[in-house]
Amino acid sequence: MKTRKLAVLGLLTAIALTIFMVEAQIPSPVPLPGVKLGLANIVTVFAVFALGPKDGALVLAARIFLGAVFAGNFSTIFYSAAGGACAIGVTILLRRILKPNQLWVAGCLGAVAHSIGQMAMAMLLLGTPSIVIYLPVMIVISIITGLFTGFAAQFLVNRGNVWKTISK
Repeated sequence: MKTRKLAVLGLLTAIALTIFMVEAQIPSPVPLPGVKLGLANIVTVFAVFALGPKDGALVLAARIFLGAVFAGNFSTIFYSAAGGACAIGVTILLRRILKPNQLWVAGCLGAVAHSIGQMAMAMLLLGTPSIVIYLPVMIVISIITGLFTGFAAQFLVNRGNVWKTISK
């Protein structure tokens, strides 16, 4: 991996991690456990579409691991990893078919996939399948927050000529 590309990935990871840590200090807009705005996902969607699937996955994996370490709550890594794996998978698949003005769709569907992955992990770890009743609420919230993250990433990618220059 080229030094310049490694530096760009490190920068994106640092940005995503900073956003994640700041967001952790903001009270949830909805008083339900596990509900977050997911602002760090702007960086992930941006990385997948501007730099490629592998680079996006690297940024996400580093953010999940470092976020668990810095937040001091390593038990959440299972939920984050399950949700992140589902979200990045959907985002990578959508990268092949979406046009530059449709990245918001990746934000929405990635957020929904993240919630489904987290819920599946929660059911697995807690052994309580009945919590699936909570999923429709999570999906509605995911669509709303995913719209924002998707539009933000779309704005960055469509204005991202500077990123293309830096990452070469």
